[in-house]
Amino acid sequence: MSMLTEFRDFALKGNVVDLAVGVIIGGAFGKIVDSMVKDIIMPIVGAIFGGLDFSSYFIPLTTKIPEGLPHTYEAYTKAGVAILAYGNFLTIFLNFLILAFIIFQMVNVFNKAKTALIKAEASKPAAPPEDVVLLREIRDELKKGH
Repeated sequence: MSMLTEFRDFALKGNVVDLAVGVIIGGAFGKIVDSMVKDIIMPIVGAIFGGLDFSSYFIPLTTKIPEGLPHTYEAYTKAGVAILAYGNFLTIFLNFLILAFIIFQMVNVFNKAKTALIKAEASKPAAPPEDVVLLREIRDELKKGH
C-alpha cells in the first residue's frame, strides 16, 4: 500500500472529517463569541467601571515613556513600552469563559438528547427471532386449515 493510499484512507475516515468540520465551525463560532464579548459585553462592563474601551486598561511598567505619547494600548505597544495590559487579558479571559460555557451547554444538550434516544430505543420491544416468527406463521396456517 502506498503512502498516498494510506493517507487518503486516513483522511477520509469519518472521525477525521468530523474533526475537520468541527475545527472550521469552532473557528467561526469563536469569532462570533469574540465579537459578542468585544462589541457587546465589554463596552457595558467598561461603562460600569468608567470607560468604554475596557481593553485599553493597562499599567505602564517603566517610567521611560516617550514625550507626547497618547495614553492608549496601541500607542504604548507600538512604541515598545512595557505594559501590564490587564484589560486586554480580562477581555480575552471573559471571551474564553463565555465560549467554554456555551460549548458546555451544547454538549449537555447533546448528551441529554442522546440519553433520551437510548432510553426510547431500549423501551421498544425487541423483534422476535426469525424462527419464532416462522413458527407463528405455521401455527396460524394450521388454525386456518382446521
